[in-house]
Amino acid sequence: MKILLAALLLTGTTLAQEWETLNTEGKPNKRHEAAFVEFEGEFYLMGGRRIQPVNIFNPETKTWRNGAKPPIEVHHFQPVVHGDKIMIICAMTGKYPNETGLENILIYEPKKDRWSWGDEIPEKRRRGSAGVVNVDGKLYIIGGIVRGHMGGYVDWADLYDPKNGEWTKLKNAKHKRDHFQATYLDGKIYAAGGRTTSKETGKVFDLTVPEVDVYDIKTGAWSVLKDDLPTPRAGNSTLAVGQDVVVAGGESGGNKKAHDEVEAWDTLKEEWKDYPSLKQGRHGTGLILHQNCIYTCSGSGGRGGGPELETIERLKLK
Repeated sequence: MKILLAALLLTGTTLAQEWETLNTEGKPNKRHEAAFVEFEGEFYLMGGRRIQPVNIFNPETKTWRNGAKPPIEVHHFQPVVHGDKIMIICAMTGKYPNETGLENILIYEPKKDRWSWGDEIPEKRRRGSAGVVNVDGKLYIIGGIVRGHMGGYVDWADLYDPKNGEWTKLKNAKHKRDHFQATYLDGKIYAAGGRTTSKETGKVFDLTVPEVDVYDIKTGAWSVLKDDLPTPRAGNSTLAVGQDVVVAGGESGGNKKAHDEVEAWDTLKEEWKDYPSLKQGRHGTGLILHQNCIYTCSGSGGRGGGPELETIERLKLK
C-alpha cells in the first residue's frame, strides 16, 4: 500500500497536505485535450476539442479573461514558450477517431493576442499527442501518434530549431507512446506515462506504458528508469518540480473516472513517492509551477471526453 506523505521533502521544501480548488472571478471554457502553460506570470488555457478562445488567468487577482480563438480546432498537444511566443508543434485537429496531425507549427503571441502559422512540419514526421520540451531554445519532440486514435503510435524523437527552421531526426526512444507529456530536468528529458492507442483493434485506453524513457541530451542516448511509473496512465500532465519529475492525473482502461494520483520520481534518491492526490481527477490538461505553487486546470473528469471541467486547483509548496 502506498503511503501518502503529508509533508513531502522536496530539496528542502515541504508540500501542503492537499490541493485546494480556487474561487475565481469568471470561469474558463470547459475543455479537455487542451493545454495549460505560463507566460510572464499569467496562465494560458488553450486548445482542446472545438474551436474555443484562449482563457487567461491572473494568479495574483484570481481573474479570468478571454483571448483570441485559434484559426483551427487544435488539441492533443504540449505547448512550449519560446521567446515571446507559445508554440504548438505536433498537435491534432479534427474529430475522433480520425484526427490528423497539423501540417505546420501553430503559434500564439500572448502580448499581441494573435495566432499565426509557423514552419512546415516534415510530412513524414507529422503526428499528434507528442511530448514537447524547450531546452536552450531548441524544441525536442518525443513520441506521438500518426493516425489520430486509430493507431500509428511511434517512438520517434526529433529536434526542431526555431532560429533556422531545421528539423533533425534523433535516435528513437525506447518505447512507443502517445497521450503523454515530457519534461526536462538536469540535462535529461523524461517521457512519462502515455499509451499505445489503437481503436482499430479495440484498445483505446488499455495499453498504457509504465516504463519511463530518459534522453540524455549530452550523449544522445536513451535509457529507462529502473522502476516503472507506479500508476500507469495516459493523458497525464508532467512537470519538473525541484529534483522531482511529477506525473499527475490521467486516464486508463481500468478506471471510468480520471486519475487523481500525483506521483513523482525523486532523481536524487532514484525512487517514486506520492504527492497529495488532486481534488478532482482529470486528464487532458497541464501543470504549471509558479511562485512555489503547482497549478492545474480544466481537463476531463472521466475516461474519454467528459465531463469537461472548469475548475482550477493549486498545491502550495512551503
